[in-house]
Amino acid sequence: MTHTPPRASHDHDPHAAHQHGADHDADGQAEILDLDAEVLAEHIASITAWLPVGAGPRHIVDLGCGTGTGTFALLERFPHAEVTAVDTSTSHLHRLFEKATKLGLADRVHPVQADLDATWPDLGTPELVWASASMHHMADPDRTLRQVHDTLAPGGLFAVVELAGFPRFLPEDAPEDRPGLEERCHAALDRHHAEHVPHRGADWGYKLTATGFTVEAERTITVHIGPPHTDAVGRYALKSLHRMHSRVARTLTAEDLTALDRLLDTDSPHSILRRGDLTVRTERTVWAARRT
Repeated sequence: MTHTPPRASHDHDPHAAHQHGADHDADGQAEILDLDAEVLAEHIASITAWLPVGAGPRHIVDLGCGTGTGTFALLERFPHAEVTAVDTSTSHLHRLFEKATKLGLADRVHPVQADLDATWPDLGTPELVWASASMHHMADPDRTLRQVHDTLAPGGLFAVVELAGFPRFLPEDAPEDRPGLEERCHAALDRHHAEHVPHRGADWGYKLTATGFTVEAERTITVHIGPPHTDAVGRYALKSLHRMHSRVARTLTAEDLTALDRLLDTDSPHSILRRGDLTVRTERTVWAARRT
């Protein structure tokens, strides 16, 4: 191993590269991240298995680790590796380290609280850097790419995973009184992201090459789960639509907002938790780039 990863104090700290939100929003986001990990575990494992790493890395950095979806998938895929988990959210990092402790993995996980848009921490010389759904949140992603390039060991791999937005859950003809509601919510959310998250949807292959990486492989994973679905899928849909509601409510028509509120009302007969036709539909694109 080329480096002993830095350790954070054990009243831990998260969220640095996962620049999704500040700690005041961490609880709601943390539950979505945990459900994402549970519902999409098979697909995340397929991504880590696909990575062209050669000999197993001993030191991995997870940039924007959130509550540990990538961290734990990487620890399972590479049983001799340690992971430096970097995030800005102290509550997310605390949650991640609690999980690691329960799983008996605390000695292989090193949380580091940092804002990667500010001062870049000393992350040693990892053989693999993983960034899932975090690069588009950077204020200056080109600067971050240069930092990753300079941080990686020669011949090391940078895996960038990006999501095609929030998953979709409802059939196109749902709900019955407002068919197509979810698609209109996504369109409103896309407009919100265009204004507030300008790097979402960037051509990371081009940016990686421009930084000096060699993009060795690119893959798009298509996710389509259920029905029938598990209880976790229902909770995942509920939490995801709640989060979407906070961003699009002011731009929806009164009729659409009423229909969305009914879906989110867990006491309502129209609650999304009572639907048996939910699916999880999304895409994830992965770029595997080598520092040559």
